[in-house]
Order: sequence, then structure tokens, then C-alpha cells
Amino acid sequence: MPAWLRRLTALGSLPSDSEELRLRKSVLVLSSSLMATLSFVWVGTYAVLGLWLSAAIPLAYQLASGASLYTFARTRGFQLFRVSQLLMSLLLPFALQWSLGGFAASSAVALWAFTCPVGALLFVGARQAVPWFVAFAALVAFSGAIDPTLSAGAPEIPQGVEVSFFVLNFLGVTTTTYVLLQYFVRARERALAELEVERAKSERLLLNVLPASVADRLKESDEVIADGFGSATVLFADIAGFTPLAQDLAPADAVVMLDRVFAAWDGLAERHGVEKIKTIGDAYMAAAGLPAPREDHAEAIADLALEMGAEAVRCAGEGGVPLEVRIGIDTGPVVAGVIGRAKFTYDLWGDTVNTASRMESHGLPGAIQVTERVYERLRDRYELRRRGTIEVKGKGPMTTYLLLGRRT
Repeated sequence: MPAWLRRLTALGSLPSDSEELRLRKSVLVLSSSLMATLSFVWVGTYAVLGLWLSAAIPLAYQLASGASLYTFARTRGFQLFRVSQLLMSLLLPFALQWSLGGFAASSAVALWAFTCPVGALLFVGARQAVPWFVAFAALVAFSGAIDPTLSAGAPEIPQGVEVSFFVLNFLGVTTTTYVLLQYFVRARERALAELEVERAKSERLLLNVLPASVADRLKESDEVIADGFGSATVLFADIAGFTPLAQDLAPADAVVMLDRVFAAWDGLAERHGVEKIKTIGDAYMAAAGLPAPREDHAEAIADLALEMGAEAVRCAGEGGVPLEVRIGIDTGPVVAGVIGRAKFTYDLWGDTVNTASRMESHGLPGAIQVTERVYERLRDRYELRRRGTIEVKGKGPMTTYLLLGRRT
């Protein structure tokens, strides 16, 4: 779009305007400027023919339209500008037709009044445009009723001029309508494309917070999302000694290192079909068997856990900082749901969650500690070593095991 046209269509726009309102304003400015410019043809032709009243009507439209544009640019009063333009585009073509002696003598110049309901459709909206179309139809019917009287006193206009203006009126109205619709539709398409980009960004952000199936349910309903799962496996992982380690690093370095580790773990979780639940400081929580149930949830978490330690060591090597990971796992019934309205999150509750957290906090750096329930599910396909009975806060004495790897 040329710079001058961009400046013209931005006339009267405010920074606070929505994209929809800005578009409506620009289309109205464009249409009024286009019609005022085309009016020179009628002013000049009728002045040459000596039809001064008929020449004065489009000239009056030009002057009034220019004043309206100037006032709109100064005051930003869109409603006054809109109503004045619609009224002028509706009434003045009929007045010009009546002054020339009816439909035939004027080459049906009242056809220009059709730009009023079309403009109202674009500037105001579908429902509000109906009265303008009704007014246009009523004026057409009235003009038809008085046409015999008007034609009796019609001035002499050369036939060539009449035919030329018939062509000009049809082409002018259809071209103006097409240009306005073309401009409006293209602008709407650009706005919709930008909206689609923003929607895609929002969708990606939403899927970074919630599982896909849960996000779909949240978009379809405002009801509370809470599900019970009879069997799922929960993992907690923590970087041992990270808090004192972070105190010796620059804040940016600590965050970059943690981001590198968690991003690697996110990739592992996605590859194993495990749902990342959340991170809390340097702790990482994941689960399998929810929101979509699966029979091998314990195995999926075990495979993830076995790779997390090695991945953290690799990331630590890139940053030159030694890291050890402490992991805890439990399996059993879990309640899952979405909490919050503004900064919502998908979270888990239940004894299984608490026990998995205790397995991590009471575990050993560089080791994966699991409960007896996990041991019973994995013993046939994985190498596990009995750690023994330990005192677990809130649980009492518990027999735990260390997950070492898959059986060869």
C-alpha cells in the first residue's frame, strides 16, 4: 500500500482502537475520499451544460465531505463522521436525479445511493445496516412514483452524455463497491491470519501447561476437571546439592544450567510418552498412566528415570558443573485435575504422590529409589537391589529398592 494511502486510511484512528474499529474507520475514509474525487466529473459536466443546480449538488457533497473529513481528523468523532457520510451518500444522489428530471434524464444517478447501505454494512454492521437499505429502497420507490412528473420538465441533455453517464454510473458504483469490499476483505483476511498466528501461539502455550486431552476439555467446558486413576506411576527428581551450588554461580548461569537439564528431561519424557507435571525449583515431577491410562506406566517411568541421570551428567559436562540426580518413584491410585483460573495448572494428589516425593527426598544422590509396589511391577524385567528398611517421614518404616537398569 502506498504511503500516502496508508496515511489517508489511518485518518482519525486512535491507538486504543481495536483492529475491527480501525478497519471500519479506514474503509469509510477511503470510500468518502473516492466518491468526493469522482464527483468532479458530475460537477464539471453539468456546469458545462449550464445545469447549475445539478452541478451544485455534487459540489456541495464535495465541500461537505471535505469538511466532514477535516472534522473527523481533528475531533476523532467517528459516529458523527459515519452518520454524516451515510446520509450524504443516500440523499444527494436522489436529489441530483430529481434535479435532472428522473431516471432516464439523469442516467439513473441515484444508483450511487446504493453505496449507503453497502457502506453501512461495512462501517456499522449487518444489523444496523438494515434501516439504511430500507431507506434506500423507499427512496427508489418514491423516485419511481414521481418520475413521470419529473421527466415532463426534464432539461435537454445530449443523448451521448446520457449514455456516457449511464455507463459511468454503473461502472462507478460497481467499481466503488468492489474496491471497498476488496479492501475490507483483504484487511479482514490479514487480521484473521494474524489472529490465527496468535491463536497458534496460545495453543502452544496452553499445551506447555496442560496435557492435550485436558486442554481440549478445558476449552469445551468450564466445569471442574478432576479424574481418578486406579493405577499410575509418579516420579520426582531433584538435583542433589543444587541450592548451595547455585549460590556459587551467577544467577543467569544457574538458570541456564537448570533450563538445559529440564529441557533435556522434557525431551526424554516426550519420547517415553510420560506426562511432565511441573517443576518446583530444581525438582522435576512426571507421571505415566494419566491422563491417558496405559498398562506399562511403571515401565515407562523406569525407562525415563534410568536416562535422566545420564542426561543430567551430560548437561553438567557442557556447563562444567558436576551434577547428581536423586529420583524417587511410587505407583498406585492418583487423583488428577486442573486447579486455578488465571494461572491454572494440571496437578496430582494422593498417597502415591506423597510417597514418590518421600522416595526422592529420602533417596541417595545418583540413585533411583522405588517403593515395594514399584518393585513388584518391575522385578521381572529390571535389575533392582533391596536398600532395606528406612524411616520415611509421615510414613514410618518402609522397605525400599534401588532401580539399577533393565535386565539384559
